[in-house]
Amino acid sequence: MSMITQNDPLNCGNKALEQIVRQQISRNGGIPFSEFMQLCLYHPEHGYYMHSRSRIGSQGDFFTSSSVHRLFGGLISRQLAQMWQLLGAKDFTIVEQGAGEGHLALDILDALRANEPEFYQALRYCIVEISPDNRQRQATTLLSHKDRVDWCCFEELNAVQGCFLSNELIDAFAVSIVEKHDTLLQEVFIVEKDSELCEELRSPINPRIQEHFDSLGVEPFEGNRAEVCPEAVQWMSAVAEKLERGFVLTIDYGYPAAELYAPFRRQGTLMCYHQHVANDNPYHNIGCQDITAHVDFTLLQQCGEKSGLTTLFFAEQYRFLIGLGFVEEIVRLQQQEQDEKKALALRMTLKNLIMPDGGMGEIFKVLIQGKGVGTPELACSRSLRDIPVEAFAGL
Repeated sequence: MSMITQNDPLNCGNKALEQIVRQQISRNGGIPFSEFMQLCLYHPEHGYYMHSRSRIGSQGDFFTSSSVHRLFGGLISRQLAQMWQLLGAKDFTIVEQGAGEGHLALDILDALRANEPEFYQALRYCIVEISPDNRQRQATTLLSHKDRVDWCCFEELNAVQGCFLSNELIDAFAVSIVEKHDTLLQEVFIVEKDSELCEELRSPINPRIQEHFDSLGVEPFEGNRAEVCPEAVQWMSAVAEKLERGFVLTIDYGYPAAELYAPFRRQGTLMCYHQHVANDNPYHNIGCQDITAHVDFTLLQQCGEKSGLTTLFFAEQYRFLIGLGFVEEIVRLQQQEQDEKKALALRMTLKNLIMPDGGMGEIFKVLIQGKGVGTPELACSRSLRDIPVEAFAGL
């Protein structure tokens, strides 16, 4: 059982938000973990993603692939350029949801303006952002592209021809937590006992949770804890409905369902990040730390198929990036650097994007789905065998 007291010295959270959480618990006799997580991350005034604070980069709580180096966005721009060609090289809309501070959008737009000027002129880059703080940061970051970029609510989107793009969006959706005991699933609720927040298992669980596992054909093993993200289903269905013709490009950390709910994953995947320190206690630093769970990519593919989307590509991030020219680009960038120490530092920095151990290359996955585009061979699917051997010598 996890718990927190108001006088806990490790708790640096938002006291106003903690009070709101306690009021909700008192009013309802306990709340499911999904509601607790939603309040912590998205409360309109006090939520982690809603109030003004540094979240990404050295001054924040975590790094993303786009904060490692501009090459990440540059390579994605190559895949987007091919998608534009596949749709007839006409007007093209990129919809990015959860764009953080706008750095990925900036790197993509910079690369397209430099390398694909016709595409750049045909492009509308629409950011769907619920955080006023992030909107302000994005507007500042993207000032040089103000004629290409606009903001809107998801509901305001008209039928889209182009690409829905997200990078580390779904891992921040609120999740339900379940445990399996005596062959039955029970849901984690947050209650208050003796002025402490603590967990309580309740059954029967929300019917949507059982439907989730029934559709996947897999369940947590006896004694295991696991997360379920019904919001991912709703999001995937909504995106498919908005997409008239084009692609959905999803980048996030996660696994196929069989691996996500494997027997060895006893405690699930929920993690918290505060000042670049990971922990597994969401009841500390309420409103001041990120809370995430790994994405179920089987769920996204199944839901997409039901909504008219075809899976065109699914693989680890390193395969996606190498297919788009990562190896050749890292060699080119190193050759441009005259200082040997800086060249080495650059190589080590960029390798974080593809390294399987301690880097982002394997745990991050890339899913590309299409609608009304057939089954084209995407640029990112280029085989490792097609990369010139001499390119690897520069690594």
